[in-house]
Amino acid sequence: MCGIVAYIGHREACPIIIKGLRRLEYRGYDSAGVALLNGQLTVYKKKGKVADLEAFIGEQDTHAHIGMGHTRWATHGEPNDVNAHPHYSTSERIAIIHNGIIENYAALKQHLQQQGHVFHSDTDTEVFVNLIEEIQKQNNCSLEEAVRLALHEVVGAYAIVVLSKDNPGQLIAARKGSPLVIGVGEGEFFLASDATPIIEYTNEVVYVNDYELAVIKDGKMEIRSREDVVQTPYIQKLELELDRIEKGGYEHFMLKEIFEQPRSILDSMRGRLELEAGHLNMGGVRAYERKFVNADRILIVACGTSWHAGLVAEYLLEDLARIPVEVEYASEFRYRNPVITERDIVIAISQSGETADTLAAIELAKSRGATIFGICNVVGSSIARATDAGAYTHAGPEIGVASTKAFTAQVTVLTLLAMIVGHKRGTLTDTRLRELMVELDNIPGKVEKALQLNDQIEQISETFKDVTNFLYLGRGYNFPVALEGALKLKEISYIHAEGYPAAEMKHGPIALIDENMPVVVIATKDSSYEKVVSNIQEVKARKGRIIAVVTEGDDVIPQMAEFTIEVPATSEVLMPLVSVVPLQLLSYHIAVLRGCNVDQPRNLAKSVTVE
Repeated sequence: MCGIVAYIGHREACPIIIKGLRRLEYRGYDSAGVALLNGQLTVYKKKGKVADLEAFIGEQDTHAHIGMGHTRWATHGEPNDVNAHPHYSTSERIAIIHNGIIENYAALKQHLQQQGHVFHSDTDTEVFVNLIEEIQKQNNCSLEEAVRLALHEVVGAYAIVVLSKDNPGQLIAARKGSPLVIGVGEGEFFLASDATPIIEYTNEVVYVNDYELAVIKDGKMEIRSREDVVQTPYIQKLELELDRIEKGGYEHFMLKEIFEQPRSILDSMRGRLELEAGHLNMGGVRAYERKFVNADRILIVACGTSWHAGLVAEYLLEDLARIPVEVEYASEFRYRNPVITERDIVIAISQSGETADTLAAIELAKSRGATIFGICNVVGSSIARATDAGAYTHAGPEIGVASTKAFTAQVTVLTLLAMIVGHKRGTLTDTRLRELMVELDNIPGKVEKALQLNDQIEQISETFKDVTNFLYLGRGYNFPVALEGALKLKEISYIHAEGYPAAEMKHGPIALIDENMPVVVIATKDSSYEKVVSNIQEVKARKGRIIAVVTEGDDVIPQMAEFTIEVPATSEVLMPLVSVVPLQLLSYHIAVLRGCNVDQPRNLAKSVTVE
């Protein structure tokens, strides 16, 4: 959840760290801090955003060539100055930053208190740094060895960076379960939770693996395992473009990312949809083609927006490939002792590729012999490395905490997967495949057209910006879209919203409908159209305020709805890629009108790397 960044080299460290924290602020923004090492080990930290930290530092002397910073999403302890990272050890000779959770911190803390360590915060992280100090004292060993031994004692997830006043030219980092990437420059190194703070300085990076320890000093880096075995780092080239992590003239990252969807959908298809040749190609599927063809069942594990993409995939795979599909919350999957066999395929979906619950579900499924297929956006991420095969969405960086282009990119890749598997299984004919390929190729243009509704949707948002509840209804392929629309509104506007299958409304939610209740109905022309029209009539009879997303040219529903949003026609199986766009814009504009922080909504973080 939290964002960590560090630097060691010939440049001034503080400006690099502050800029890196700004780029990582989507990972957490309860508080922020920096530690700088220049003769003295100095910590500055402050509740609030990175801008508050900058104001707190002010004109103080921050000259240093080694340092680290942290932007926090609170787990242990409320957001305040004391709980902000970095944390000193009791002697203030060692400092640490940490992304993750130490599950056995209470027992460790009790032991350390008995040894005379004094704690000032409520965090598990302060326990970690004092554990390192105590081990170094008891074993009279190097800081590197103390950190390594401490890793054997902590239970949980971590990405840490450690500085010591007694080791002025050394920086130590380690990870297990939380992401950590090291940028390699000319005699300098950049460490961060992801590549966004690094790309400005170097495109060569090393992704640290679980249970690995990186020691950087004298312009060199050495990586060792927790068992103290030297590892050979694999240096990768970043393909990230710097302008993709800037706002590019948009007021918010979220709006930019909504409008990037024609490009991100196209990038997700690039090299995979070869229309002229009439061929679909997905390298990750090719090696496991027979597994997919012969699978007894497909299990999809994901969280949040990715779970909604998985629900769309359930419709796609059962419809086009005729394989039974179950979609599971990754956070619940491993706690109910699921039945998994070697003939199952588990598809794990995550934008960041670091979602802790999804990683835990993958490990369980692997232990039962299932084949794991990952779909994520971040190259080199933990899920990409933990799966047997997979596909990147190539959506580009998504900085806004509320996912938008990640959803459509995931659905695009899942659509391609369903088409490939369906064709290989013989359940999708050549003719039907060709039709879907043509229509999928047209989707970026249709999303572009849907984005032209922005001004209309902004006007609709004015009407509903002060309501306290929303209902979202959809059927078939549009039911997951209703769920996603409700989630977006909740996330960034703080309005309570619920998504339901339209037919389920009369089994409970209809009791909520009165003249003050806005009801968003995704009512595009498909196999459920007549049924949805009936559901709209039921809402209208109870004076509900209807906002209908319909297919262009619909002349029935506009007679019933208070507001009608027309989207381009497309195949029923592809409609989620188009119908979700107005719902993204609706949530965005309502949130802006309510004065909410769209890109950094309260209590949320982009990458959920703790369970």
